[in-house]
Amino acid sequence: MRVTLARPERRNAFDAALIADLTEAFANVDDARVVILAGEGESFCAGADVDWQRSSIELSFDENVADAMRLYRMCETIDRCPAPVVAQVQGYALGGGSGLVACADVAIAAREAVFGFSEVKLGIIPAVISPFVLPKIGANARRYFLTGERFDADTALRIGLVHEVVDDLDGAVERVVGELLTSGPQAVREAKRLIRERPTGDETAQTAARLRSGEEGQEGLRAFLEKRTPSWR
Repeated sequence: MRVTLARPERRNAFDAALIADLTEAFANVDDARVVILAGEGESFCAGADVDWQRSSIELSFDENVADAMRLYRMCETIDRCPAPVVAQVQGYALGGGSGLVACADVAIAAREAVFGFSEVKLGIIPAVISPFVLPKIGANARRYFLTGERFDADTALRIGLVHEVVDDLDGAVERVVGELLTSGPQAVREAKRLIRERPTGDETAQTAARLRSGEEGQEGLRAFLEKRTPSWR
C-alpha cells in the first residue's frame, strides 16, 4: 500500500484537509503488508501550510487545542498503524514533516534531503510531534528543538531520525519493502506491537509460545526445517 502526500505545489505542506486524509488513510490499512509514506514532487513535506497557519492566528485557545489534537491524532494513527510504515524522504522534511518521518518504522532519506524542527523560528514549539520525535532523537532534541536549525540527511542519520541515507531512493525503499514481504505478515505486525508495548517476564513467554504454536509460526518453522519457501512468500 502506498500513501502519497499530493500537494507538490505547496511542497506537501499540511493543511486541515491533508491531516484528515492522512488520518483516514492510516486508520484503514486493512491487511496491507507494508505502507509506504511518500511525498509527490521535489519534497516530502515542508511542514505546515502558510495559509493554514494564517487562519490559526484568529483561533481561540480551545480552538487551538482542537486543531493541535487533530495533528496529534494523525501522528498517533501513523505511529500505531498495525502494518509497518516506510517513509520515503526527499527534499524538505521540516517541522511536522520531520514529525512524520519520526512516526515511520523505517525512514529512508535521499542524500539531499533537508530536515529541521523550525517551530521556534515562528515563536512556537514542536509540542504535538514531540512524543513521536523524542524516542527517535533523544538528547539531540536539546539542540535541534532549541535552535530550529535545518540539518542534512547525514545528521538526521547520526541522531536517529532516519535509518539510511541513499543515492537511489526508489531502489532502497524497494529493497526494504522486499525484506518486509519475505517475513511472516502476522509476525511483522506482532513485532511492531512488541516494540510499542515492551512486555516483560511471563508475558514475553506467552507471546513467544502463541506465535510459535500458531499457524504462521508453524509454517515458518516447518518451511525452514524442510528447506522450502514459506507459504506467505
